[in-house]
Amino acid sequence: MNTEYFIARRIAIKSERTFSKLIVRIAISGVMLSLAVMLLSVAIIKGFKTEIQEKVRGYVGDVRIFKLDLNHSFELTPFVPSKGTIAYLQQNKDVAYFQSYATKPGIISANDEVEGINFKGITKDFNWSYISKHLVSGRIINFADSTKAMREILISAYTANRLRLKTGDNFIMYFVQDPPRKRPFKIVGVYDIGVEEIDKSFVLGDMNIIRRLNNWKPDEVGGIEVGLKSFSRLNVAAEDIYSNLEIKLRSESVQEYFPNIFTWLSLLDVNTRVLLILMMIVGVINMITALLIMILERTNMIGMLKAFGMTDFSVMKIFLYNAVYLVGIGLLLGNILGLGLGFIQQYTHIFKLDQSNYYLAYVPIEIHFADVILLNLATLFICVVVLVVPSMLVSKISPLKAIRFK
Repeated sequence: MNTEYFIARRIAIKSERTFSKLIVRIAISGVMLSLAVMLLSVAIIKGFKTEIQEKVRGYVGDVRIFKLDLNHSFELTPFVPSKGTIAYLQQNKDVAYFQSYATKPGIISANDEVEGINFKGITKDFNWSYISKHLVSGRIINFADSTKAMREILISAYTANRLRLKTGDNFIMYFVQDPPRKRPFKIVGVYDIGVEEIDKSFVLGDMNIIRRLNNWKPDEVGGIEVGLKSFSRLNVAAEDIYSNLEIKLRSESVQEYFPNIFTWLSLLDVNTRVLLILMMIVGVINMITALLIMILERTNMIGMLKAFGMTDFSVMKIFLYNAVYLVGIGLLLGNILGLGLGFIQQYTHIFKLDQSNYYLAYVPIEIHFADVILLNLATLFICVVVLVVPSMLVSKISPLKAIRFK
């Protein structure tokens, strides 16, 4: 029989002492709250990164290909994609889809208001899966009738609110060129991405408008957007695409296209690490305090056990077993609290955010059970290792003085 475990179990379960009861409860609460905060922090940060990444890459793709030149304007230089480039993209195992596009700056005039905007021209092969999920009203552009498609346009809720427009309204857009050209459009849909850099900068329409305004050939495009199957392969896939392009073309990843957003997301990882360290310190300090008080409270018992021949190491094991038991209770309660709040938020979105500041209307949650297991094991291991030091206090206790200790 494991004598140390038996004594530790009796102390933990059937002890009637009350002096350290409050401290023990505080220690358990500290571990519980620390683990719950760590679980929620990791889940929220991962949720933030995933949701915002999906917003950005869903609209502009993961990699964009365009002509290599000295043009730094919003309007891209046209080129005709070669058969080799198209064949490479079709055969690339990392590529989920690719689509051609073009951009041209313009000015919307409506309701005595004007708004500068970038007209993003797309084709009938455009991947509508992302935009369709974020439609606030209306529908997508119908390319079945090419004549009607050239008059249809999708705008963001941000632009619609600023210009007091809605689905079904008509307006005039002036395209920036010499001389300026104007075109009438009918709003067939309003979408809300939630990323201000995108919502305030783009509208979606037929790319044939840009071709006509710029006198492009029918097969010329401004660029190609590439969507990947897995965002985790972005750097590898982007490098591979760049290496296999024609010499006249270049490419850039979505991280290079929106550096501010992805720099902000990377800073969230730093904040998470700092918070994890602070919460771990809180839990450890609470457990050290509780263990020291338990040792001092049971000085008489320690002296008697030593007098009966028990070694310092065996007495240390008694209190370590007891500490592990308390940590285990704290971990159990912490999982219930943290995961409970996480799942409630995941399915109800009860905690809201200001979308204009955080790009999201609610606090996102992304729970991975691998993270849960890792945080539990890390907390248990660190607590046990750190508690070895204060448990050595038993070696300083003299049996004679301990038995006489009141």
